[in-house]
Amino acid sequence: MYSFNYRKAASLADASSALVRDSDAKVLAGGQSMIAALKLRLARPTEVIDLGAVADLRYIRVEGSAVVIGAMTTHASVAASTEVRKAIPALAALAGDIGDRQVRNMGTIGGSVANNDPAADYPAACLGLGATIVTTQRKIAADEFFLGMYETALQPGELITAVSFPIAKRAAYMKFKNPASRFALVGVFVGDTPSGVRVAVTGASAGVFRVSDMEKALTAKFAADSVTSIKVPADDLNADLHAQADYRAHLITVMAGRAVRKALGENVSAA
Repeated sequence: MYSFNYRKAASLADASSALVRDSDAKVLAGGQSMIAALKLRLARPTEVIDLGAVADLRYIRVEGSAVVIGAMTTHASVAASTEVRKAIPALAALAGDIGDRQVRNMGTIGGSVANNDPAADYPAACLGLGATIVTTQRKIAADEFFLGMYETALQPGELITAVSFPIAKRAAYMKFKNPASRFALVGVFVGDTPSGVRVAVTGASAGVFRVSDMEKALTAKFAADSVTSIKVPADDLNADLHAQADYRAHLITVMAGRAVRKALGENVSAA
C-alpha cells in the first residue's frame, strides 16, 4: 500500500475539520472496504482518519416510530439488538447475514452506507424501508442519498452520524449470495412501510434501485403472486463471471417473491 498519515479522531468535529482541510483524506470506519482498497493500491489517501475512538457514534435506540442506529455500530450489534429484532426483525436478519463473523464484528453501518458498494446489503434496507441518513450537516432521504456505484450525496467534509429506519408493518430481505464473498448477486428488500410498499434491489446493477411495478402490484395485493409475473428489464443490469444480466433479472423476480412470502411469515429458503 502507499504511505499515508494516520489520525485517530478524538471527536466527530475533529474528523470533520480534518476532512475539510484535506480533500484527499479518507475516513476509516470498520475498515472492511478501506483496508482492502489500500492493500490493493486502489486508494491513495494522504491521510486516513480513524473514527474508532468516537464512542458517541455507537448506539441503537427506538425513537418514536423509528429505529435509529449510530454510524459506528457494527453489523453484529445490529443483528443481536433486542430493539431491532423486535421493531424491524428484517433489518436484524439482514445484518446477521452480512459477510462472515469477522466482517460483522468489524464492519459498521455508517461505513457500509457511505461506501455504497453496488452489492452491499444495507443500501437495500435503507431504500426498502425509506430510511433517513443523518449527517453532520443535514438529513438525507435514502431515495436521494444513493446516486450510483460507490457514489452518494455526501459532500466534502460531511460524515454520516446515524441512520433512522421507520418501523415497517412488515418487511423481509432475501438475497442470492456469491458463495465466496457473501455479497448479493441479487438481493431484494420488501417493506410495507408508513410511506407505502417499497421494493429495493441490490447486487443487480451499478447501484441500489427500486422496482415501481412491483410496489404498485404489492400495494394492490400484498402477496407473492403479485410479483411473480413482473420482469425487470435486463438492459441495465450487471453481467460478469458470476451471473449474466438476464439471470440477474430472473433472480430479482424470484427473490422478490420469496421476500414477500417471508414478510408474511412463511418459511422460505434462500437457495
